[in-house]
Amino acid sequence: MATAQRGYYDILGVQRDASADDIKKAFRRRAREIHPDLHTGAKKTEMEKKFKELNEAHEVLSDPDKRKKYDQYGQNWEQAEAYEKARQQAGGHAGRGGAAGGAGGFSGDFGDIFETFFGGRGRGGNATGFAVDGEDLETDVELSIRDVAAGVSRRIDLTERVTCKACGGSAIVRGRPCVVCGGTGTQTEKRTIEVRIPAGVQHDTRVRIAGKGQPGVNGGRPGDLYLRVHIQANGVFRQKGSDIHVTLPVWPWEAALGADVMAPTLAEPVKVKIPAGSKADSKLRLKGKGLPTAAGAHGDLFLKLKIVMPSGLSDEERALYEQLSQGRHGDPRAEILAASRRHSS
Repeated sequence: MATAQRGYYDILGVQRDASADDIKKAFRRRAREIHPDLHTGAKKTEMEKKFKELNEAHEVLSDPDKRKKYDQYGQNWEQAEAYEKARQQAGGHAGRGGAAGGAGGFSGDFGDIFETFFGGRGRGGNATGFAVDGEDLETDVELSIRDVAAGVSRRIDLTERVTCKACGGSAIVRGRPCVVCGGTGTQTEKRTIEVRIPAGVQHDTRVRIAGKGQPGVNGGRPGDLYLRVHIQANGVFRQKGSDIHVTLPVWPWEAALGADVMAPTLAEPVKVKIPAGSKADSKLRLKGKGLPTAAGAHGDLFLKLKIVMPSGLSDEERALYEQLSQGRHGDPRAEILAASRRHSS
């Protein structure tokens, strides 16, 4: 049992303003450190006592109503309602019961609490063991835009903590701290797994690979692996959701007269028609040439036209441009000049 000198927050190693998620994480972390099945002999008996104490603290602090009563009444939290009623009948003169950090009574099987939190004692667990689910793992993965288009398999290197093979998790060998694990009872082990990343994932999102996280203890379920996706910048294709955007250079005469040109896609280049009289920055849409969507469809590919000039002109080309300049054309700058005068007046 927790004592008045060592309260539930101290047992879990969290501050009094810890969030529910902080409490959950602290419980899982501490449970792996003192799990009775990782120890033997007198150490196992000691860990069983600490583990029961840990479960008691978690049961109270993970329940908002119990935690509120504990914060208010300390070791008397279980009698909170009766205490409050008696205080009211006494005209509000009764003092608060003890500083928070005391222990409430606990009469149930602490294994039941653990079973509730972790979803059962686990496959293969024994009648006296405690099933602990494995922690989730997270790692970054770099993908190209073409990987996103088709989906890809990747080999992922993971580092996990496992029971020390030298001491069997007891942390002691022949009465001395285990030199292999440094007296921790665990050691790191590397493994490589192959995972399939589905097509259509978005940049800076997480992909969940079920059951590929840290293994559970004593039959507990393994955690999950989360892949945080980073899509590499591409000089041609720009992703916007499920759509792809490409800047397509065209010659002035192609924009003016229209032309059939080749344009890049995530598969093979395709022929597209540039409409006569196309303007710079106008867009052409290639339906269904984008990335897969969650609904099984595909986004679109948009071609943004960029009118480019030849790097050098022949005498013949220069003569043609000079001839063109003699034609009757409006001033392309007339609109911005008029706007500038309106704003300056």
